[in-house]
Amino acid sequence: MTTSWWVTSTPATDFPALRGDTRTQVAVLGGGIAGLSTALLLARAGKQVTLVEADRVAAGVSGYTTAKVTVQHNLVYADLTSRHGADAARLYAESQVHALDWLRHTAGGFDCELEEVPSLVWTESLDDVETVNEEVEAARKAGLPMEHASTSGLPWDIRAGALLPGQAQFHPRKYLLALTDALVAAGGTVVEQTRALDVSTEGDGHVVHTEHGDLRCEDVVVTTHYPFLDRGLLFARLAAYRDVVVAAEIAADRDPGVMAISTGSEEGGTHSVRTAPYKDGTRLLIVTGGQYKTGKDVSVEDRYDGLAAWTRERFPGVEPVHRWSTQDTSSADRLPYIGLLPLSGEHVWVATGFSAWGMTNGTLAGLVLADLVLGRANPYAELYAPGRVTVRASAAKAVKETADVARELVGGMLRPDLTGMDELLPGEAGVFLRKEGRTAAYRDDDGTLHAVSARCTHLGCTVRWNDAERSWDCPCHGSRFGVGGDVLHGPAVHPLERRDAGA
Repeated sequence: MTTSWWVTSTPATDFPALRGDTRTQVAVLGGGIAGLSTALLLARAGKQVTLVEADRVAAGVSGYTTAKVTVQHNLVYADLTSRHGADAARLYAESQVHALDWLRHTAGGFDCELEEVPSLVWTESLDDVETVNEEVEAARKAGLPMEHASTSGLPWDIRAGALLPGQAQFHPRKYLLALTDALVAAGGTVVEQTRALDVSTEGDGHVVHTEHGDLRCEDVVVTTHYPFLDRGLLFARLAAYRDVVVAAEIAADRDPGVMAISTGSEEGGTHSVRTAPYKDGTRLLIVTGGQYKTGKDVSVEDRYDGLAAWTRERFPGVEPVHRWSTQDTSSADRLPYIGLLPLSGEHVWVATGFSAWGMTNGTLAGLVLADLVLGRANPYAELYAPGRVTVRASAAKAVKETADVARELVGGMLRPDLTGMDELLPGEAGVFLRKEGRTAAYRDDDGTLHAVSARCTHLGCTVRWNDAERSWDCPCHGSRFGVGGDVLHGPAVHPLERRDAGA
C-alpha cells in the first residue's frame, strides 16, 4: 500500500467531469496547491474561474507531500547568492515569507492541524560544518532570523545546524480541501476526471482541449506540477525526482519538536523528519529519503527498506505503519518558474520547478499568477519569470538533463529483452522486443499478464518498472503509467497503447 496518510485520512472529492464545450474567463489546469491558490485568489477578485483536474483535487503531488511550510529550503540561500547574487537571495527570502504569511493566515481559518514549529537543517559530517555556517550567514543577509545550532530535539548528535524559528507544518489535504470549498463559495467551478490534452489560440482567447470537450477562455494557468505543453524549452530546464516516505506511530513525548532535514552528506543521502497528530494522542513520525530520478534503474522496494531501517535505527522501537512516494520537479537554477509560458503568446501562464518545497512555492505561485492575470504589478514576477536567461546559474544542469534524455532515447531502444515475456512469474515485469515494438509487460499476483507499449507517449523514451508502486515510469521527464497504460503523472497526456499479451 503506497497511499499517503493525508489521502487515507480524508474523504474523497466527487466533482463532475467537464460536460462538453463550455466557456470561462480563466482555466486553471491542476488541482494542487498552486492551482487551488491561484484559482481562489482570482475568484475572490471577481474572475470567472474553472479549475480542471485530471484525477481528483489534492490527490496528486500536493496530497503526497511531507507538508513542511517553511522558507528554509535546505541549503538554498548561500547557493542562490552564489548563482544569482545577494539581491536575488534577499528577494527569494522575502517572497517566501510573504507566501508563508498568506498561507498561515488562510490556514488559520481551517481545521487543518496547523502547528508552529522551528525548521532545522542538520549535518553529522565535519566536512559540512562550514557549509552549514555559510548558509546561516547567507540567510541572515537575506533578512531571515537564522540561528546556528549545535544541538536539536532529534535523538542523535549533530555536528552543526541551521535553525529557523516560526515555521509551520499542517495536514496538506485538509488544507487543500478547505481551499477547494472556499473556491466554490467564491463562485469558482471545479471539474475532476478531466485531463487537459492541449491548448490552442482562438482569436483573442485560448481553447483548452480536454478529453471531455473544449474549454474556451481568456487566460490559461498551467499548474500541473510538470507542464504538459511542450513549449518554452522548460523540459531542458526541469528534472523529475521521487522520494520514498515511511511513517511510524510514536508517543507524543518522543516528538523532537522540530521539522528537520539533513544536508545529505551522511550515508544514504538526504533525510527529512517531521511529525503530525495521529491517533489517541500519539504522533505520526514522517521520514523522507531515498531520492532517485524518476524512471531510473533502481528497486524502489529497496529504497523503502533502506528508509525503514534508517528510521528504526534513529528512533528505536518504532515500526512504519504507512508508506508512500512523492514526486518533485527541480529547476536548473534553483528558482521556480512562475509567469508567462514562453513561446505561448499572451495569457498562458505556468508554475513549476518547486524543487521539493511546494507548500510555500505553490502558494507563492498563486500570489504571483493572480496578480499577473489581473494585470497588476508583482514585486517577485521578474525573479521567477520562466523566460529568464540565467546561463551561468543553470547551463551545467540544463546540459546534463538534455544529455540524459538523449541517452535514454537511444539507450532505451537497445535495452529490451528479446524473449521471455511469457515466462514472467507473478509480480515480475520487463520490457521486451516484440513484433509490434517495445512492449512493457507485467504479470499480476493473480497470474494475469498485462502488456502495453513501452514507448512513453510524451517524447518516446522507454519506460521502466517501479516495483513498489507497480507502475511504468519514464526516465526522461517523469511521466508515470499504470499497468494498463493509464496516465498516472504527466507531462504525458495519452495512455500507453495496450498490446496483446499473447502476441
